[in-house]
Amino acid sequence: MDRMIWAWAAALGFLLDWVLGDPQFLYHPVRLIGWLIGRLEAVLRKICKKTEKGLLLGGLFLVAAVCGITGGALWALLALCREVSVWLYLAVSAVLCYQLLAARSLQTESMKVYQELKKGDLPGARRAVSMIVGRDTERLSEAGVTKAAVETVAENTSDGVIAPLFYLALGGPVLGWVYKAVNTMDSMVGYKNEAYLYFGRAAAKLDDLANFLPARLSAGLMVLAAAVLGMDWREGMHIFFRDRFNHASPNSAQTEAVCAGVLHVQLAGDAWYFGTLYKKKTIGDDKRPVEAEDIPRACRLMYGAAWAAALAAVLVLAGIRS
Repeated sequence: MDRMIWAWAAALGFLLDWVLGDPQFLYHPVRLIGWLIGRLEAVLRKICKKTEKGLLLGGLFLVAAVCGITGGALWALLALCREVSVWLYLAVSAVLCYQLLAARSLQTESMKVYQELKKGDLPGARRAVSMIVGRDTERLSEAGVTKAAVETVAENTSDGVIAPLFYLALGGPVLGWVYKAVNTMDSMVGYKNEAYLYFGRAAAKLDDLANFLPARLSAGLMVLAAAVLGMDWREGMHIFFRDRFNHASPNSAQTEAVCAGVLHVQLAGDAWYFGTLYKKKTIGDDKRPVEAEDIPRACRLMYGAAWAAALAAVLVLAGIRS
């Protein structure tokens, strides 16, 4: 019965995200996970030795604790709901699935950038894109702003949409939220700087591992979506196989490469972070200048892949009953 409930919950969650997005009034569980990570980091840094081995061990404890607490708490919550009522179990599962997904918010935030660009307000577009990227945006040109938004949509097609659905299909809301906890840890401590080079290594490596299959699945679904939408899926495949490792992360360029190929533009390249210029490889061919319209095109590609993944997740859950 569990997996059939989860199938309904996944379908309802996806539809809720599609219709409502991420309402600001609704407290998001990621904020609670972020608070947990921050508190545990503070405690572990006091306990662990400030040596390479000590920081590595502290980071490993952080990963184990956050994943264990997240998974255990949600398992207990859903078990309690199931004991009370099957309808409560379904409702809570659906809300958890809904809050796992970021397709609508990804579209909404990237389209804010598009709207500022269409108004000719470059400072406004820089402010809008600064809300969804980690790079410095103050010196970005119009093309740079557009590329940053398109890259974010392409990369987060996996992290924010397909990967959560992948783990939801494998293990229901609990496994989906354990994945989200891993992803959140990576975004908070998975940096290669002085503070987190060792302490954040376990979180970064686990995030790479957790996203290995979803990133490649996402790329395949984007190619499929491009074919259905009448976009250049063949060029998407070509650039995918050629440029999918043109990134420091083993996963980020997988979807960016497909997007660049489908749109016939060049993405990535050098970028500024915290006042420092980082040299990066480019992804795709510069067949035409990037333009504002590439943002809604990337969103259509993302949603095409998202619908396919949601349908697959529901079918997998509905087809394997416990």
